[in-house]
Amino acid sequence: MSTPTVTEVADGVHFVQGKAVNWTILTEGDAFTLVDGGYPGDLDAVLSSIERVGRTLDQLAAVLVTHAHVDHIGSLPRLLDGRDVPVLTSETEARHARRDFLEQATPLQVAAASWRPRVLSWSLHVVAAGGMTKAGVPRATGFGAGPLDVPGHPVPIVTPGHTSGHTCYHLAQAGVLITGDALVTGHATVARTGPQVLAGIFHHDAAANRRSLAQLRSLDGDVLLPGHGAAWHGSYADAVEQALA
Repeated sequence: MSTPTVTEVADGVHFVQGKAVNWTILTEGDAFTLVDGGYPGDLDAVLSSIERVGRTLDQLAAVLVTHAHVDHIGSLPRLLDGRDVPVLTSETEARHARRDFLEQATPLQVAAASWRPRVLSWSLHVVAAGGMTKAGVPRATGFGAGPLDVPGHPVPIVTPGHTSGHTCYHLAQAGVLITGDALVTGHATVARTGPQVLAGIFHHDAAANRRSLAQLRSLDGDVLLPGHGAAWHGSYADAVEQALA
């Protein structure tokens, strides 16, 4: 198991960088919210990160999902086994998480791009991390409006494009925005770092994803936590401009 990097970027906001994907832990009192959960093979890393922020799995109050690709929900079935913990995302993405439908790059699409050295090494990691499973999270449900009544109290911002119900989470008081895969700062398949959008192969609707980023420009805060890549510090408007350039 690779040891994840855990950084407290704001009070109670812990950014976790796994080997190929990120997740976030929001602590409040003794309880915490987990935002995303990595690949199936990241289960031990997720548990390690929870321990490193001084919590136990028994203190998990809720799980939030940015989107239901396997690298973001893969550990959840085993993590939540036998636990009555809500799994919340947008109404559309909850259906995706329950696997009423599936929107992610097919093995055929990945194979077609695997002549690129970075894509090939990434695809090998996907297989090793259990990324070929189509298992979902049957308990996933849609959230209500406004700040969520979970530790961290994030405000969901539905940003369709990467998937039909992709959701970012804004923690206004902490000045933090969790962007999932709508806007990232790196990926194993590219050398470039800094705010960017993923390659079209990874999006259900790349054009819609780019349009959705407009919602992020005016939000207050200066810390951006992506699903892939390092945390980014600066205005969200600048991050969007760089991603769309």
